[in-house]
Amino acid sequence: MPLSWKLVIDSTNAPVLADFWAAALDYQVEDPSALIAQLRAAGHLGAEAVVEHGGRTIFRGLAGIRHPDDPFDEASGVGRGRRLLFQDVPEGKSGKNRLHVDIHSEAGGLDKLVTRLEDLGATRVHEVDQGPAGHWWVMRDPEGNEFCVA
Repeated sequence: MPLSWKLVIDSTNAPVLADFWAAALDYQVEDPSALIAQLRAAGHLGAEAVVEHGGRTIFRGLAGIRHPDDPFDEASGVGRGRRLLFQDVPEGKSGKNRLHVDIHSEAGGLDKLVTRLEDLGATRVHEVDQGPAGHWWVMRDPEGNEFCVA
């Protein structure tokens, strides 16, 4: 039986990075505010464990995004399908990513996609020319994590 999984990405500002990737992938930012309200009302969660971001109450140092077509738990807001979770860690990025996201453009839409990602806060690192097979870009998200756009 296949296992459920999510990709967890270390960050220095989880909600901001989640906003970037949700916009980049056209995903939805998860909304845990109902779960947080329930936990706080029951006395299981203190004010120091949460922050406000984007008009929502979220867990401090955590922010998730999910594919809009995948199922999710309405009580917690947590996706049950394609999902990325960003978690704040004390140390900064120290080297090249060993795992990265590839974003694929529509046919003929590479330049438009790269420009849109730059408008969201990504930066171009370098172009890879594959000759007749085409080209693609290595880019960085707002925290410097590499990803490819093809």
